[in-house]
Amino acid sequence: MARITIIETGQVPPKYREQHGSFPDMFERMVRAEDPTAEVDVVSIPNGDALPDPGKLEAVLITGAAAGVYDGLDWIPPLEEFVRTAYANKTPMVGICFGHQLIAQALGGTVRKSDKGWGIGRHVYQVLPENGIIGGEAVAVACSHQDQVIEAPDDALTILSSEFTPHAGLLYANGATLTLQPHPEFDVAFAQVCCELRDGKAPKDVVATARDSLAQPLDNAKVGGAITRFLARTSISSS
Repeated sequence: MARITIIETGQVPPKYREQHGSFPDMFERMVRAEDPTAEVDVVSIPNGDALPDPGKLEAVLITGAAAGVYDGLDWIPPLEEFVRTAYANKTPMVGICFGHQLIAQALGGTVRKSDKGWGIGRHVYQVLPENGIIGGEAVAVACSHQDQVIEAPDDALTILSSEFTPHAGLLYANGATLTLQPHPEFDVAFAQVCCELRDGKAPKDVVATARDSLAQPLDNAKVGGAITRFLARTSISSS
């Protein structure tokens, strides 16, 4: 198994952190559900950690964040440069939500706030046949976002899509980069927290529908397992 370096770009609100953990904690649980021997390091941008040299990393996972990739924050350009270096090196790399959007932006795609509004709760995504990463015809995963990849980079193949999120999963031409808009690391309880956090921000009917949707099962184990195997497999092939 690869040693996965998780780049924490955003933080769980303090009132929820004790019960649910940090975003890296959630990803660690997701990865270890597939491979109990997995090793995880955390680099926290909010805590002021410096970005490592991507060439010295076995595998990288970039988390979600409340920030927008186009917000002009001073830490975003260095992270984009990190992504471009990792991509050129074929360092195995996965991005989720903000990470998905940031990798797309760094590699030439377009990200902005969607005119479709808030995506929250359980969403179902169509799976591109024979993509080599995720099997089946569709997967259900919790999401929490307004921003979307509007135009995918030239190097990216869309492997997950929905009417709400046309570019929900991207597999890149270097064979070592995979990104997803939804959150396979979110269990039902934290997906409900995300609905709670949208009270007063998203339309009431959107929040209510999202809450109700979470009574149906999520494909977290399937998608999280696929991500973990992708990082391990591409790490071995690139070393």
